[in-house]
Amino acid sequence: QVQLVESGGGLVRPGGSLRLSCVASGTIFSPYDMNWYRQAPGKQRELVASIARNGDTEYSEFVKGRFTISRDNAKKTMYLQMNSLKAEDTAVYYCNRPFDDLWGQGTQVTVSS
Repeated sequence: QVQLVESGGGLVRPGGSLRLSCVASGTIFSPYDMNWYRQAPGKQRELVASIARNGDTEYSEFVKGRFTISRDNAKKTMYLQMNSLKAEDTAVYYCNRPFDDLWGQGTQVTVSS
């Protein structure tokens, strides 16, 4: 069964950090570009960051300088290091493989004091 599984979400105070992971199973990983998306309550899902198969990265303006996307092809895992978190970063975070529109189940990130 081909799937993506996210983990690492939780409750963190403003200014804190979290690292999300997305593990791929039942499929090869290295040849594919990958994305992180997020969806806040009452809002549309939005692209957070992308990493190409060659490691090139892109970030949405609202996370530039705070978040870092990376991948470990040997572990079939993508990461999202989130620093200087703000209340507006609260959302469910999803990993995505655009090649075949494959999605994980999401992991909740809540930033609150």
